[in-house]
Amino acid sequence: MREVEYRSSGVPLEAYELTREDHRRQKRSEEISESVRLQVEEDIAKCQADPARAERRRQAFENVAKLMQLFKEADHEIMRWRVRLHCGHIMEMEAHYTYADPLSAGSYGRRCSECGSDRQTVVAFEPLGLRGKPPEATKPLPPPLPAKKPTRADLEQRVKSLEKENERLRAKLSD
Repeated sequence: MREVEYRSSGVPLEAYELTREDHRRQKRSEEISESVRLQVEEDIAKCQADPARAERRRQAFENVAKLMQLFKEADHEIMRWRVRLHCGHIMEMEAHYTYADPLSAGSYGRRCSECGSDRQTVVAFEPLGLRGKPPEATKPLPPPLPAKKPTRADLEQRVKSLEKENERLRAKLSD
């Protein structure tokens, strides 16, 4: 596993006060959510009007679900984060251990488990630690033994075999 220096922001989370930037990010998140909702409604209407399209869409989702099941991360690859949402509630979330903070991992917003508000932006965060212990490192393999130095007799035998091969190839070329 590579070493990552995890960041914190707005700690202690309980005392964090929202900034103008937090309010702007929350408003932008709500606008994006509304735009996505409208696009989904439009796609659903198109699928209802075209059963072939609906079947292609269902198959595509099924394929993606199968693919995602192939890439399960181990517990020691998941970093746990304690985050404060725009609504003021504090919750726990997870991201791949290679990200230095949950925002870098794409976790800008979440549904709040306490108040149920959708798309609450993350305004402060702190790392809690990995979900599981990394496996113990295996002992490195010993370096390979140095190759045995060939004897004079070995070298003379090799020269003879190469000379015979050379003669055979020359004879074949002259035919």
